[in-house]
Amino acid sequence: MEAILLWLSTYGWYVLAGLCVLVGIVGTILPALPGIALVYVGLLIAAWHNGFERVSIWTMLVLGVLVAFAMLVDFLASAFGTKLAGASRWAFVGAGLGVLVGIFFGLPGLLIGPFVGAVLAEVAITQNVKQSLKAGIGATLGLLAGGLAKIALTFTMLGLFALAWLI
Repeated sequence: MEAILLWLSTYGWYVLAGLCVLVGIVGTILPALPGIALVYVGLLIAAWHNGFERVSIWTMLVLGVLVAFAMLVDFLASAFGTKLAGASRWAFVGAGLGVLVGIFFGLPGLLIGPFVGAVLAEVAITQNVKQSLKAGIGATLGLLAGGLAKIALTFTMLGLFALAWLI
């Protein structure tokens, strides 16, 4: 029993950190999970457990700024895609609701949900089907661009953390 407790106190935090990072990586792809913030929590746990000796507090602050930037980029990309298509703010809201509903239908639902949500919201406001389809395409492309940016920033964070750990 003592050996188990010793192992947990030595490696348990790293296991927890690794789980947070893995679930967070999945969450950058599936919006139902916290994503990049959870990756950051995992990295913070690992750095803290090591006493910030290998990865400094300053590095963790830089990674925290990257998390905030990723969240901002994700939001702005979705908004920009919707606006670029000339859609109303209701199409943006509809796309967000489409994501929430799409979660229950897996990856296809996450791709189709924002499109359908934006189209339905825009057609309800403008009664213009052509404009509504453009809004749906813009919302979907914006959502995909934001998601790709989040994934890229997540792996940038992981790379910076690994570099700091090794140097």
